Amino acid sequence: MRIRGSPVWQAAAVFFLLGGVAKASLGDRLPDFKECLLACKEANCGQDPTPIPLHRRILLWDCPAECDYSCQHVVTDKRLARDPPYMQPVYQFHGKWPFYRFMGMQEPFSVIFSLFNYLAHDWGMNQLRERIPASYPLRKYYVLFGYFGLASWTFSMIFHTRDFHVTEKLDYFAAGASVLYGMYFAPIRVFRLDKKDPVKQSILRLWTLLCILLYTLHVLYLTLWSWDYTYNMAANVAVGIIQNILWSVFSYTQYKKSGRLWSVWPGLIVAWIIMAMSFELLDFPPWKGMIDAHSLWHLGTVGPTIWWYNFLVKDAQEDYEGTRLKQ
Repeated sequence: MRIRGSPVWQAAAVFFLLGGVAKASLGDRLPDFKECLLACKEANCGQDPTPIPLHRRILLWDCPAECDYSCQHVVTDKRLARDPPYMQPVYQFHGKWPFYRFMGMQEPFSVIFSLFNYLAHDWGMNQLRERIPASYPLRKYYVLFGYFGLASWTFSMIFHTRDFHVTEKLDYFAAGASVLYGMYFAPIRVFRLDKKDPVKQSILRLWTLLCILLYTLHVLYLTLWSWDYTYNMAANVAVGIIQNILWSVFSYTQYKKSGRLWSVWPGLIVAWIIMAMSFELLDFPPWKGMIDAHSLWHLGTVGPTIWWYNFLVKDAQEDYEGTRLKQ
């Protein structure tokens, strides 16, 4: 699982980080799987290998990978045919459920739902540009948030299309950048660090440098020292909790001040995401070999993302109009 999306719910989204934790699974160790894999490679991957369709070769499916995919389903189907599911559970292979691919995509519905999130960010960025004046000082921070979201979900689509070490790293680094940026711009809005005040400007510069340093160290640690899933999860949990607290307090104080229901939207979005998160906590084998809890979690983040952009627009418009009236 990977963290990404609106800053108010990225603490919950930390469960995205767990998707690649187990690279060795029970399925990998099944004697049936090992025997199937050996027989398949001997029969199909020799001097005259079995042809692979072009669309799969484009996605870097080679003969050993084809055998691995085929044997996962051969072994799973045999186990399910031999005994009821509750007697012979569907096992994971290489940390993933045995999905049925589509057009070479390993997890097609995770790809599709990641695309939905990408489109939600794209729509939100258009709303920001169309409905918030260019002179509004926070608009650039909101638009940049959208770019981080687009990058994050782009690499999510790539990773769920084909799981390689490089696509996994890019997905995790993009997701980490997205959640850290969420923490970066939360205090800028909450404490209005964008104001042309010498003290606030100094704090903003220090805060910017600190966030850049934290992300750089995070990437260097994972790249040069240890690809540590536990650390990665803990770091993103900490970052997510901080921004969740900031936005929840902001939501409460704004409602107390104005009495307007839209000011509590951040808190409601947090609640939505917590409910959607239950899909990740109640992980289950993919329905029809296609839709699993992780893909449904992706689907569950689309609505809150759209809602979040609506909040940013509404909040900016109210703030901008209020500032104009005071002038």
